[in-house]
Amino acid sequence: MRINLMETELGGKLSKRFAGLAMLIEHSTLPGTVKELVNIRASQINGCGFCLDMHTKDATAAGEDPQRLHLVAAWREATIYTPAERAALAFTEEGTRLADHHQGVSDATWAAVSEHFDDEQLAALITLVGVINAANRMNVIAQTPAGSYQPGMFQALVNN
Repeated sequence: MRINLMETELGGKLSKRFAGLAMLIEHSTLPGTVKELVNIRASQINGCGFCLDMHTKDATAAGEDPQRLHLVAAWREATIYTPAERAALAFTEEGTRLADHHQGVSDATWAAVSEHFDDEQLAALITLVGVINAANRMNVIAQTPAGSYQPGMFQALVNN
């Protein structure tokens, strides 16, 4: 690890606010399974081992089927995701790979997510894609190692 941001004064303050933003999304009406699938897919694309460790463990702790977690990277070929989850995964990919899509999220993908989620859920989904991408980038830059995360270990950060 290059740096533990939470051990610096500014990094600790930023991490607390970042965790607070994540908790707002967590308490939204966006389904929990969608949130974790989005977090996992963006983290796969960005190569963030720490976030993959965190979100697969959180999803498992919440009762998610391990097969669904194993197939996230190949969601297009898998038959185990709902139409809403598929729309959210497509949205996540396009929102994460902005440089690959000259107009960002396509109109077709926007229409698909709009069909399955209301405006409050769309606000949560947009913010979630932004937050997970930011978290991925911070952890990749800092070289935060994967493997030691335990579900709920950051709850105290939000509560303080």
